[in-house]
Amino acid sequence: MSPVCRAAVIAAVVLCLQACTSLGPDYEEPSVAWLDAWETDLYGQAASVSAAPAEDLSFWWQAFNDSTLNQLIELARQENPTLRIAGLAVLESRALLGIATGSQYPQVQQANGSWARVDSWPTEGDNSGDHTQLNSYSAGFDIGWEMDFWGRWRRGVESADAAFFASVSNQQNAQLLLAAQVAEAYYAYLTAARQIEIARENAALQQRSLEITTRLFESGQSAELDVQQARTQYLATLASIPELEISQRQIENALAVLLGRAPGDLPEIAGVAPTLPALNPVFIDAFPARLLLRRPDIRTAAWRVAAQSAQIGVARADLYPSISLFGTIGWSGNSLDATTDTLSTGIGPAFTWNLFNYGRIENNVRLQDARLQQAIERYQLAVLAAAAEIDSAAISVVKTKEQQAMLADALSAAERALTLSTKRYQEGYSDFQRVLTAQQSRAARSASYVANQGAHISSVIAFYKAVGGGWRPATKDDLVPEAIREVMNARTDWDGMLESSLPVVQE
Repeated sequence: MSPVCRAAVIAAVVLCLQACTSLGPDYEEPSVAWLDAWETDLYGQAASVSAAPAEDLSFWWQAFNDSTLNQLIELARQENPTLRIAGLAVLESRALLGIATGSQYPQVQQANGSWARVDSWPTEGDNSGDHTQLNSYSAGFDIGWEMDFWGRWRRGVESADAAFFASVSNQQNAQLLLAAQVAEAYYAYLTAARQIEIARENAALQQRSLEITTRLFESGQSAELDVQQARTQYLATLASIPELEISQRQIENALAVLLGRAPGDLPEIAGVAPTLPALNPVFIDAFPARLLLRRPDIRTAAWRVAAQSAQIGVARADLYPSISLFGTIGWSGNSLDATTDTLSTGIGPAFTWNLFNYGRIENNVRLQDARLQQAIERYQLAVLAAAAEIDSAAISVVKTKEQQAMLADALSAAERALTLSTKRYQEGYSDFQRVLTAQQSRAARSASYVANQGAHISSVIAFYKAVGGGWRPATKDDLVPEAIREVMNARTDWDGMLESSLPVVQE
């Protein structure tokens, strides 16, 4: 048999044996035993008829019917640095997957060549001083391919593939968090603006009382005590406004960071009226408990379990012998007429087995197994935390909604009491203390009403976030903006990777 035929037979046999087995456990998504029986008892309390299907959660903020909010979230998707970092992490994991995939092919590839010119001048004898010249040259190529008998490289690709999908899910989770953060900041800003507006309304009422008491005191119809009490309450209300303005500016700065901007005024919200929306009932029972398993952070945790599961097979492969196929081809020659150029080839298998590892390999397998169990426990913890988040958000949605009507009635009663007490004081039927009490009650009730409005909006946002709403499959522009892609392509040959779309993740 010729050397070429012999090499072909060896390669065919090795390639057939290579598909023998894959060591380590095959991935199975961790089960959540309690989830089938769990359903928050708050489902159905907010409304009795199911609302929009779960797939509409991708753009849940549109239920607020606020064009400014829609604009802010879209701007944040384009400019938020954290979301960009998550997108770049997807590219990083895709490159790592390419490295792992390349490991399945020949691992040792080396081309070499040399050329040397040798000049000599004998210093003794009849030829002393004569110049001789020799040119020597050689070229060669070596290749080494460790066959994947035990699935080391296949498990490595499996692990890198799962890590890639984990990065995709993590980018989706970054979208979810960003949408919720922008909405929360926006309505917190409007809540603070409304609280400032109400504080100024209360201050105007109290200023009117101060003017009345001052006029009555100057005419001798009341004591100075009424004036000082009215003045104290008026100034105290005015003094509360700067604190609210500080809070509003801090919220605005936080929103600017989410938009990827320097702190300062945001023109998008500069002219927005400080009016909080009256939301339609949230149909909590439209979102079954098992929907939480579709949350991007839960999917990320599951993919990380898959990635670590494959690492056990990678580690276990080191316990078994490694069989490689090596080949070499070389050519050498020189300028001497007395010698001829030489072409040499070689091919054959190589066998290595790390028998004396002093327990290092076995303990590495145990290490990877312990890490797998940790990943499983983190998955279980993530599901528990998600369920708790849904339940906490649901109770907040239900109870803040219950408070709305009661606080509205309380505010109406406080305003009526203030009107009556002021009138009775002006007519001399009661003292000023009743007016002060009514003003304090009106201020407290109005502040509570607005705070509860903000809390209800925040709880609705939290509920949509808890059930995993607010993300969409990422395009290339979502991962990395075109301007940054151009910079990266100019800096490094990405071979079209920056332009390729992401695969659809099958849940």
